[in-house]
Amino acid sequence: MEKLKERWGLKTNWDVVAILIVFAINGSFSAWIAKPVTAFLGLSSETINPWIYYPLRIILIFPIYQTTLPIVGWLFGQFRFFWEFEKKFLARLGFGFLFNKKS
Repeated sequence: MEKLKERWGLKTNWDVVAILIVFAINGSFSAWIAKPVTAFLGLSSETINPWIYYPLRIILIFPIYQTTLPIVGWLFGQFRFFWEFEKKFLARLGFGFLFNKKS
């Protein structure tokens, strides 16, 4: 726990526990949200080949996860941590230009 607190710049054990809970909840939440989104788009394993459907669903889960992570983090009082996490993660994927300040 101490290593995570030091690595993530946290002060309390509760912060570490809350962050781990957020990661766990958000993974399930984003997969749960993807189901009605795929249905809305008219995609299902009955209408298209499962070898196409499931990779598409996984690809769809990714932006849902990234979008909902700061929101779920906010519910646990960890918005700042997850906002910085998102910016760093998206910058590594090549989307850092979205967060650069123009001064």
